[in-house]
Amino acid sequence: MLLSVGRWCARRPKRTVAAWLLLLTALAAAVGVFGTVTSEAVTIPGSDSQAARDAGEAFGDAASGPQPVLLHTTAGEAELTSSAQRAAVEAAARAIADVDHVVAVTTPYDRAGGSALSADGRTGRMLVELDLTGRDITPAITRGIVDAAGPAADAGIEVTPGGDLAEAEDKGSTGHSEIIGLAAAFVVLALGFGSLVAAGVPLLTGALGLAGSLCVVGLVGHLVDMPSSGTTIAAMIGLGVGIDYTLFCLTRFRELLAAGAGVEDAVARTMAGSGKSVLFAGAAVIAALAGLALGGLPLLHALALAPGIAVLVAVAATLTLLPAVLALLGPRLAPKPVPTRVPRFMAKLVPKRSASRPVESDAGTGTDARPRGWGRIAEYVAARPWRCLAAGLVLTGVLAAPAAQLTFGQLDGGDRAVGTASRTAYDRTAAAFGPGANGPLQVTGTLSDPAAAPDDPRLAPVTAALRTTPGVAAVAPAELAADGRHARWQVTPETAPGDPDTAALVHRLREDTLPEATDGSGLVTHVGGATAAQADLNERLARRMPLVVGFVLAVAGLLLLPAFRSPVIAVKAAVLNLVSVAAAYGVLTAVFQWGWGAQLIGLEGAVPIPGYVPLLMFAVLFGLSMDYEVFLLSAIRAAYVRDGDNRGAVISGLAGTGRIVTSAALIMVSVFLSYVLSDDPVVKMFGIGLAVAVALDATVVRGILVPSTMILLDRVNWWLPTWLDRLLPHMDIEDDGHGPARPPKEAVADAALVSDGSAS
Repeated sequence: MLLSVGRWCARRPKRTVAAWLLLLTALAAAVGVFGTVTSEAVTIPGSDSQAARDAGEAFGDAASGPQPVLLHTTAGEAELTSSAQRAAVEAAARAIADVDHVVAVTTPYDRAGGSALSADGRTGRMLVELDLTGRDITPAITRGIVDAAGPAADAGIEVTPGGDLAEAEDKGSTGHSEIIGLAAAFVVLALGFGSLVAAGVPLLTGALGLAGSLCVVGLVGHLVDMPSSGTTIAAMIGLGVGIDYTLFCLTRFRELLAAGAGVEDAVARTMAGSGKSVLFAGAAVIAALAGLALGGLPLLHALALAPGIAVLVAVAATLTLLPAVLALLGPRLAPKPVPTRVPRFMAKLVPKRSASRPVESDAGTGTDARPRGWGRIAEYVAARPWRCLAAGLVLTGVLAAPAAQLTFGQLDGGDRAVGTASRTAYDRTAAAFGPGANGPLQVTGTLSDPAAAPDDPRLAPVTAALRTTPGVAAVAPAELAADGRHARWQVTPETAPGDPDTAALVHRLREDTLPEATDGSGLVTHVGGATAAQADLNERLARRMPLVVGFVLAVAGLLLLPAFRSPVIAVKAAVLNLVSVAAAYGVLTAVFQWGWGAQLIGLEGAVPIPGYVPLLMFAVLFGLSMDYEVFLLSAIRAAYVRDGDNRGAVISGLAGTGRIVTSAALIMVSVFLSYVLSDDPVVKMFGIGLAVAVALDATVVRGILVPSTMILLDRVNWWLPTWLDRLLPHMDIEDDGHGPARPPKEAVADAALVSDGSAS
């Protein structure tokens, strides 16, 4: 199929490119009409916080909930309690009420709605309610509200949006990261290919694929709650794999041109061979991401969907757009012939016999040529497998050691970059009303029989118990819904939302305080709010993580088994992929949780790691590791099938793929590290973690651990029971359309001996 698709696109290159451009134009137009939306809302079906959120709907709050707008005066200005400042604030409130989508505004001077005025009179909190959900609040809406507060600003009052309003304003473009990543990739490709034209092909397909995937992800945000970090992760993964997949195919195309193949034939064979590996590798990434569905959380579904779309678009671009581009450029992509004759001015300096010396390659196949580069590394590992295996395990073990202390935490506004609206609002709220005011808890209660007033005897004990609970700073009076069956209390903790003591308070309220206060009253209570929801999220992820990991491991093994027809290779590949993931977890723990070198990446110190970050990283990294595993094992198996020599196949496979795999990894590492420039700590976590894992995977794991274990296992690598051989479908992943390779007689005999158990 891929042979036919590649040939069809090569024969109609202009039509294929035009179709892609038309598709991208249509997607861009759809984005222009409908826009793109993101949401930081967390829905946790079956959790206590979700039950509290559902009960809160009885109060008929606005879709967005109350959004804070911070008002602050410096020491040189009059306090907010002065008549002039109060008049300015009330004028601003009236102006804000006239802004589109605003349904209610509460000033700091009103006691309703949780608005507040600090004890020193210099900080106040205005609450704005909108008819939009949090994900539909755009930067334009935030700017409109801030601009409407002009009367307050004219009076010397600093106006800072908080909540979802601040999140919308802080949503920055990561375009600078993509530009840096593309620039770094261009340098690597130009040096590797020695041709600016060839270097531009992966960038072209990668950039077009990235544009298409971001449009699709942005439109999907209208259907599901897509966090802003999901879009960034999609860009990060989509750009990296898009360039890598094109690089692998372009390298094969140039090899075929150098061997004398015609352009159309070279394109078709490239898609049939390398294109098949790309399709397999992309399927592995998507399958690994699909494992996140077992987490049972809409957040994980969205975070898996975004990079999954990016990978799918990258594969589609590689298999359809790339053949058309290769056909259009044709001979211009052919590698320049390497001169075999010595220039005249060098004739006196170089021995004559060197003029006919064969060109050296990584494999070093010439009689007078010694192995170099990865060929030399391959022979070194093959000669000392035990020593190399031990060294690789020690190195990765040291990096992975901190992961033993990895704990899931919660980020809050205090972890944002200084100067952002979220950070400014957080700091001013904490200074004026205490750190817990940035993440109040919502306690809801459902009565079997309606209450007449908030001072109902069934509600008063709850209010008293909440106020005496250790860790509680303040409790607002009970609020009763119109139906009289639902009540709620706003509880302000003493500690910040991201503080572990706040999560401990949530458990204390659920397990001790509320059960005792409601015993025998028939009142059913729940603890909700953003802080409680994050605590429930981390606990749910911790419970589901073994299931997700087991599923991804099983899927990886099942994908590799029919491809390479070896249960040993399938299991070994899955296990060794865990090595690079564990090392990435260790670096993540040391840099972010412990704060080692945090200042170097733009953080003030240690920050908590949300539970979904390690889980999503695992799925992404496992999929990306499979990419390199497939390319390396395909070369090794092709050599083994051809010659039946396991040791020679390992050396040949590593020597032949080492340079391209490390070049691809270098590009991906450059792309990932460019996202460290983002202000979002979560994006920094993914950038650092993915870069470390890919770097280790392409060098230590693929260059040392995989070849050393395959050398030690020898013929056991290719053991396949007869019954399993009959069940497995036949997939010649290294076949390029010129007929599948068949094992030599010696290899078949050796495999039969091993499968019989007479040799092991």
